Amino acid sequence: MSQSNRKGQDEFRTAVTMTVAWVAGLTLLIIFGALLAGLWLDKILTSKPLFTIIFVLASIPVTLFLTFRVVRTATVRIQPAIKKDATEEEPHRGEDS
Repeated sequence: MSQSNRKGQDEFRTAVTMTVAWVAGLTLLIIFGALLAGLWLDKILTSKPLFTIIFVLASIPVTLFLTFRVVRTATVRIQPAIKKDATEEEPHRGEDS
């Protein structure tokens, strides 16, 4: 395995790992934020489980949407590196017939 290929794979793995970390952290932040906000509102308005359930259920589509956005942004950033590595490894072999 060539040095540039190994470096490209290491960069790809790092990007994937960072994306997974972002998604996991974002998911936890949103769900716990919704839980705490719901508990706080329920305490203030004395409506025990109502706002907690509503906020936790509402956090699911928000989390899915933000996960999609984070992964899409990361994919766009990773793509140029993959294309660049592929063009470096395969020299132009002439016109296609």
